[in-house]
Amino acid sequence: MIRLQGQAETEAFGRRLAAALRPGDVVALYGDLGAGKTSLARGVLRGLGFEGDVASPTFPIVLPYDDLSLPVWHVDLYRIEDEEELGELALEEALWDGALVIEWPERLGAALWPEALKLSLSRDGEDARALTAEVPAAWGGRWPLR
Repeated sequence: MIRLQGQAETEAFGRRLAAALRPGDVVALYGDLGAGKTSLARGVLRGLGFEGDVASPTFPIVLPYDDLSLPVWHVDLYRIEDEEELGELALEEALWDGALVIEWPERLGAALWPEALKLSLSRDGEDARALTAEVPAAWGGRWPLR
């Protein structure tokens, strides 16, 4: 378990994660509303060179960031109710030359890539978060982050 004190530490962890990302990577972010998933995703995008505002893609569902050192699609599946909607998103296209950062990946069910890095965030006190990771073999040598 990694303890992250506040939004700044959560974003800093995301920046370290960005340095380890490779084309084809999937990062699955689990946690309740307000757990820090978007803050972590913001850190990843900042770590790859994005300087603009980063919002949760709850309504558009997919926000592509193509002009980064590694293209990333930031995905929020919170509003997905039917598995048939998932095919319309064509998420696998992002993996050709980039990565996916997915909030609410449990909506994918068995369709979640088995080599996905699964990060779970939960509240750990007033402003702290506890992060736990399920690290697949594809991340060997890249985890733990430095």
